[in-house]
Amino acid sequence: MRGVPARFCAVQVVLLAGLAAGVGRAQEPGRILQKANAALQTGEADQALTLIASLPQGGVENAEAQNLECRVRFGLEQWNAAVAACEQAVNLDPENSDDHMWLGRALGEKASRASFMAAYTLGKQAFQQFQVATQLNPRNTPALADLGEYYVDAPAVLGGGLDKAEGVAEVLDRIDPARGSELRAEIAEERNDSNTAERELKKAVAASPHPSRQWATLARFYQQRRRWTEMDWAIDNCNAAAARDPHAGVALYDGAGVLIKSDRDPALAAKMLEHYLASSDRTDEGPAFVAYHRLAHLKHALGDDVGARQDEEIAFELAHEYAPARNFTH
Repeated sequence: MRGVPARFCAVQVVLLAGLAAGVGRAQEPGRILQKANAALQTGEADQALTLIASLPQGGVENAEAQNLECRVRFGLEQWNAAVAACEQAVNLDPENSDDHMWLGRALGEKASRASFMAAYTLGKQAFQQFQVATQLNPRNTPALADLGEYYVDAPAVLGGGLDKAEGVAEVLDRIDPARGSELRAEIAEERNDSNTAERELKKAVAASPHPSRQWATLARFYQQRRRWTEMDWAIDNCNAAAARDPHAGVALYDGAGVLIKSDRDPALAAKMLEHYLASSDRTDEGPAFVAYHRLAHLKHALGDDVGARQDEEIAFELAHEYAPARNFTH
């Protein structure tokens, strides 16, 4: 730098280096959270938890880290830990709609396994979280769907009501017609109106530009009624739609779950899970460690004990804290 004293240049270099290092340190938590989220999506629960724990104070002062931990714990079926992490996320970032939605989901799962009195309290808390989530973001369609499902399932004393669910369905009709039809199907089922429910689920298929998951939902409807021919038809369409949609992996996971539940065609269920696990579209909606655990049981039923053992070992390596895989392996 001509005309500038050398000692000033040296000071400037030191200051710039220090600034760059500070920026790097500031960005480091962000990179760790990106990696943790990627691990969550691919079903690497242990890796996600390790990354979160590597954050300052284990991420307890970071709302995003706590939300990620909540979702990992949710997949691991650790409901108390999931609730605790999501409560921390909500406390740190009370204006985040998704944090409230996930807290509501964790509370709901905990309530479904609690005693009557505890379930009453937990159910009300879950309801409040879904309400807040939709108030903070009126276009949060997953949260709206959760709220609508709550209205369908909960008794009036806990705030439930089919008229309220219909109000949510009307909102969904405007922003996500497929979800609106799915909620209307749930309302119809609660009224024992199977014909309307089936019609709404078919409308959901027609309303979605990529209907693989809607086909899986329709297949579940038929499975619950033991309508095997229609179920097979819906599963075939699920597979066909998934083949055309690179982002439909979780539909294969869901469709395989329908076949497993019906105890039919384990070979096809295994194939669907294998395709899901081989795809680049794995998600925490279909945890890979759960998929490998299910695949192991399918292979065992098909007589492939070696393959079953290998898949269960993979499930255990991805998620040492997932109790079903731990119990199977050890």
